[in-house]
Parts: sequence; structure tokens; C-alpha cells
Amino acid sequence: MIPLMRVEMSQEAGAAVSRVLAGGMIGQGPVVDEFEQALRERIGNPYVATVNSGTSGLHLALRLVTDPSGTGTGTDGGEVLTTPLTMVAANWAILANGLRPKWVDVDPMTLNVDLDDLARKITPATRAIVIVHFAGYPVDLARLSGILDEAEAAYGFRPPVIEDCAHAWGATYRGTPLGNHGNVAVYSFQSVKHFTTGDGGLMVLPSVQLAERARRLRWFGIDRSAPGRGLVRADIPEWGYKFHMNDINAAIGLANLAETDEVIRRYRDNAAFYDRELATADGVRVTERAADRQSSFWVYPLLVQGKDAFIKHMTEAGVMVSQVHERNDRHTALRRYASLLPGLDRAVEQLVCLPVGRWVSDEDRRHIVDAIKAGW
Repeated sequence: MIPLMRVEMSQEAGAAVSRVLAGGMIGQGPVVDEFEQALRERIGNPYVATVNSGTSGLHLALRLVTDPSGTGTGTDGGEVLTTPLTMVAANWAILANGLRPKWVDVDPMTLNVDLDDLARKITPATRAIVIVHFAGYPVDLARLSGILDEAEAAYGFRPPVIEDCAHAWGATYRGTPLGNHGNVAVYSFQSVKHFTTGDGGLMVLPSVQLAERARRLRWFGIDRSAPGRGLVRADIPEWGYKFHMNDINAAIGLANLAETDEVIRRYRDNAAFYDRELATADGVRVTERAADRQSSFWVYPLLVQGKDAFIKHMTEAGVMVSQVHERNDRHTALRRYASLLPGLDRAVEQLVCLPVGRWVSDEDRRHIVDAIKAGW
């Protein structure tokens, strides 16, 4: 069976972890600092904070933008515009901050939020907007910025945006890595992402003030650069979490970072092969490819006719395929927020994702395409 996902791990990671274990410091220490500096250079933004998971990063990001005063009174149950087509982590973070999800419909050709629907749903109750770059394909961030301009003119405030980049390591918008477009961006380094630290995440912030606050709140609200020993510190003005990364995960990350360009190159090469071969294939439709953005293709999304039969056919051909994420609005924990979402209905009726990672060989991808062209 050709797997849909697999761990991308450098052979150097084991030795890197061994050095940390032998060094006697395995918590947040100098290797985390080294890793963060490497990430600043990689992303092209100095304002970063590593965390122990992408989920923690989303939770903390919502705290930063909906409680800017740090008083704990900002989360008043207001609305967060969000997509139901994602891992539940994004929407659990909304609930965990005492906020209400308000679903934005999905564009079936991008699998991202429908920006027309998003523009209609911004109201004075909107506290924040969470967008997901589904499968690594960037949302049109310039158009989103224009929608925010219109909201600011209409309501006197500009809703803050959190970009969920869990699928999108290596993706670019107008030639620039995600995390450089004026929003809070959160990457996931979970085990089966393009780039992993075993588990972990990264917050990329638009200002030094937000970055400094994120770095405090990820470790109980304590400024680790202030004088003191361990937890014996001066007054803590704002409570925080235990969301920090440790040196073990950072060591894995540094080893994998050295190979990430080659990993992303192979994902894109396999995706380009599928684009060419499936452009005119019967029963399938390739999603949007805009010239101003470059997907990282965490998975390869395809819109297919006869989805159940297609999945059965590909499974029998030895290819693991999946929708990947259940629509969140179907879960009991979120059902109270249900609304009409015709674009999402059409998308999930057809959405199937193919394996596209570095482990997919030339022979594998030819087999996958031939199986599709054979019909189901």
C-alpha cells in the first residue's frame, strides 16, 4: 500500500537527539534558541516563537489577538470566522478561548474559505478570523486584506487574522513565505508534516510586541530573560501556559531543516506530474492553481465523481487515499453552530486526497495515475 502520509525524518536526527540527552539540558534551552534563529532566517521574519504543538500555537494566537490587554477580559464570547474543513484543532482552540465559531463556506476549487462568504459574515461581533491554507495552497491574502479594509471602513475596527499554516510549510504567496503578510501565522511540526520536530509548532508574529508576549505566555507568563532562578521570579503580570518547545524537539527540527528544501521539491515535483497527467482525465478535476502562489502540497487534493467507488478502486490498487479531515460542523461538539454551507457540501461530496510525498517514487506515481485513468 502506498501510504497517504509518512514521517519525513533525517538520518542525522538520532545523533542530534543523543547529543542533547548527553548534555544534561533537555528542556527549553540553547538548542531551542538555535532552532528559532534558523527559523527566523528560513521564514524571513525575526518575530517567531516555537511551541510544543501547532494546536498550542493556535490557542495562544487567539489569546493574543482577542485579549490584547492581557487582563483576561477580552474573551467575551464573541465570534471567530473559521472554516469547517480542517483538523478540529483550529476550532477547538476557538472554544478553549471562550469564543464562538461562525462557519465560513468553502470554495470547492481551492478548498479554502470562500472569501465572498467571509466578507458577508464579518459583523461587529467578529473578534478574529481563522483561515486554513488547505493542503498547503495559500488563501488569496491580498484579497483578504482588501476585505479587512472594507470591514474597517464599515465598522471602525480591523478583525485580526490567524493563518493556520499546518499544511503549508514551504508554501509562498507572491514569492514570500507565509508568515510575512501582516497576520499571525501558526505552523505545525507534527509527525507527518513536511517538516517535523517529532511534535511542535511555530508562531510567526507581525510585531516585536506580539512576539515578546507570545514568548512569555508560552512559559507561564514568565520572562525567561529576566533575572531569577527557575520559577523564582519577580511578579508575573499575566498568566500563561506550558506551551514551550524543548531541546529534544528542536534538535530533531534542526536536523530536518537541513533537508527541507529537497523534501518540498519532491512533493512539488510529484504534484506537477499529477497536474499534467490528470488535467484531461475522465471523472476527476484538479483544483485551482493561481500564478501568484505556490502550494506546498502536503497532500494532493482531487475532486472526483463517484467518490466512494473511487476510494474503493484506489484501495484495491494499493493506494491509500482519503478526504483527510471530516467537516467539523458534523461533530456533536460543534453542531450547535450549524449553518447552510453549499460550497462545503459540494467539496466534501467529491474531495479525495492522493499521496504526493517524497516516498512516492516515479514508479508509484505512474501506478497511481494509471489506476485513475483505468476508471472505477
